[in-house]
Amino acid sequence: MENQNKEDAFLNYLFAKKQEDSYLFHEKHLVEAFIQELFDTLFIYHLEAYQSVAELQTKFDYLRNQLKTLISKVSKKKDSSYIDQQVQEFFDQVPNIYDLLLLDAEETLNFDPATQSKEEIFISYPGFFATAIHRFAHQLYSQKITILPRVMSEYAHGKTGIDINPGAKIGKYFFIDHGTGVVIGETSVIGDHVKIYQGVTLGALNVSKDLASLKRHPTIQDHVVIYSGATILGGKTIIGEGCIIGGNVWLTHSVPSNSVVYHTNQIKIKDNNPFPDVIDFVI
Repeated sequence: MENQNKEDAFLNYLFAKKQEDSYLFHEKHLVEAFIQELFDTLFIYHLEAYQSVAELQTKFDYLRNQLKTLISKVSKKKDSSYIDQQVQEFFDQVPNIYDLLLLDAEETLNFDPATQSKEEIFISYPGFFATAIHRFAHQLYSQKITILPRVMSEYAHGKTGIDINPGAKIGKYFFIDHGTGVVIGETSVIGDHVKIYQGVTLGALNVSKDLASLKRHPTIQDHVVIYSGATILGGKTIIGEGCIIGGNVWLTHSVPSNSVVYHTNQIKIKDNNPFPDVIDFVI
């Protein structure tokens, strides 16, 4: 009886909280469906599905309506003309984002000897998918749309293991290889022709809430390669153009252009055979 009373009390409390917080956005599956459909429409070629430009236009009209619904759910301004303007601004940028992503795919194709075609990149490269979702999320972030950009970035994070905050600014010809464990913080600035390997962190030195409006994450200039496991921290940290940052490096200060930064260690290999001659044996 006591346990039942506790459960009843909790359910009453939970119901009250849900009523109190009912203004919050809880339909993340709609955001995920929208961004996945947009990606598929642009990069997964269903030739049998679109027999004409008109059919493709119908798809884009559907996506516009989806985004309008989503923005209306999270926007404090419920004015329909404002929401229409936000949707139009986003879709006006889709062609530019698409061109940027083609450059990202081109960089991957030119740099990675393991890939044979752009189609392979579109359908199977986690780094490309995470970058694509980021570029769309960043556009909404730039329009000061709340919640939706973060849900999009976390969708990509869950599918790829790559965590890019929608606030990060990323230049052209960007390539994430392998990708698992990459973290790119909100105020990171990344230039053109930058390549990042798995396990790289572009993070903050301090996570205090009162620093939220400041630049907390590093700047990576053009033509930089950052190898696996490197950690680069701090809003004042600038990695100069043309640098190579080696694996497992920990940096909290700026590095001049065209530097090679690497972690020094010593690996010893010794003979583990106690016998003077090779012994043949069978297990």
